[in-house]
Amino acid sequence: MRALFTLTYNTPMHKIRTAVFLLLLLPPGLSAQWTNLFDGKSLKGWHQKGGKAIYSVEKGQIVGETVEKEPNSFLCTDAEYGDFILELELKVTENMNSGIQFRSLSKPEYQNGRVHGYQMEVDPSPRAWSGGIYDEARRDWLYIPNLNPAAKPAFRIGEWNHYRIEAIGNCIRTWVNGVPVAHLIDDLTPRGFIALQVHSIYGEMKPGMQIRWRKIRIQTQNLQPRSWDATPVVNLLPNNLSAQEKAQGFTLLFNGNDLSGWRAVNTRETPGPHWSVQDGQLQCAASDSTEARSDLVNAQEFSAFELCFDFLLREGANSGVKYFVDEKLEAGKSFGLGLEYQLLDDERHPDARQGAAGNRTLASLYDLIPAEKPEKRFLRKPGQWQQARIQVYPDGRVRHWLNGFMVVEYRRQSALFRALVARSKYAHYEGFGMNTSGPILLQDHGDAVAFRSIKVRRLRESLLLCD
Repeated sequence: MRALFTLTYNTPMHKIRTAVFLLLLLPPGLSAQWTNLFDGKSLKGWHQKGGKAIYSVEKGQIVGETVEKEPNSFLCTDAEYGDFILELELKVTENMNSGIQFRSLSKPEYQNGRVHGYQMEVDPSPRAWSGGIYDEARRDWLYIPNLNPAAKPAFRIGEWNHYRIEAIGNCIRTWVNGVPVAHLIDDLTPRGFIALQVHSIYGEMKPGMQIRWRKIRIQTQNLQPRSWDATPVVNLLPNNLSAQEKAQGFTLLFNGNDLSGWRAVNTRETPGPHWSVQDGQLQCAASDSTEARSDLVNAQEFSAFELCFDFLLREGANSGVKYFVDEKLEAGKSFGLGLEYQLLDDERHPDARQGAAGNRTLASLYDLIPAEKPEKRFLRKPGQWQQARIQVYPDGRVRHWLNGFMVVEYRRQSALFRALVARSKYAHYEGFGMNTSGPILLQDHGDAVAFRSIKVRRLRESLLLCD
């Protein structure tokens, strides 16, 4: 719709009054309207589930207070919401964990009515995960703000913090004090209630700790999402590119249907018999024979890039994703050499105990730098999908990520890098890892592994997201 008037600093007051009057006469529904969820006086429109934390109203604020030996408590809206934009303010003065539930459910058949669903985190602890997205009583963490470290200082303990959630279709975005924190693509729960959480007491928490909420309002129609930005996206939809990923320059290397764009390493031939596409997955079958094995390499070459992929290892599996592959180093062989993001079942495969200091374990720079693993709760078991990222910056910095945690960081072509290569199994390969560009390779190590959502973008100096 075109604007009825263009107002400037010098616009006469009578024209401004006329413009406002005409806007008031416009038919409803042309712009989003805010609805207050809290009347400032009572808990009308809300009910409590879960634990028995204390909820009260004081000075136009909802106050939540911890109670000893109670599970997580939730003050829930009577109404359910699908697509919406929610804004509110909250304040904590101590290190008290909490969160804002949304699109959440409570059903008798699910853990006896336990509240479950998406949560925008309130985390004043030193890890600073406020604004991240947690899946309460279901899948654990979905978006860890480590991916977006520039947003971690946004939350201010002891002050009022402005929270914003946009949940529109499968796109979920969060802001803390105007700073974008999380961008999640997921479609597990399209609708549910909103709830204010008082977490059960753990760690340094104690009875009587308080969190306060105020100015709780929502939009449900004619929603206008904020513009796309540089926030990294966690996309849980297989082989999908979201609008923000496209705006950031990502493209799919695997289309989910066939092996277009991929070939057997060191040849121009189609991949060997172990590789197939099934159910939107690029699968490598297990085999005891080494003769039929063939690594899979992409037709494109990359120098500075960000590669994201999902992977699934079967029990005891060994595989890898290689970059800066140089096919000349092992010309004519069925395998390729390059810098390797190791994929391994650490608990069951003997390679985890080879090499030096664990540099052959999951997510390591294989045989060069061991990965600093997150705690076990963030690692998936064989048969479960995990998410990986490899970031290679124009200045030579390289980072490996696993399930939202940065686990390896080094500078390619540095003196330290050269020293590590010199003491590795690659020492006799002249120029190993030093080439300026190369293709992406998926390893056939004879074990069952699957890939999906393989996406990449080329990085420029203006796109250094993790600094």
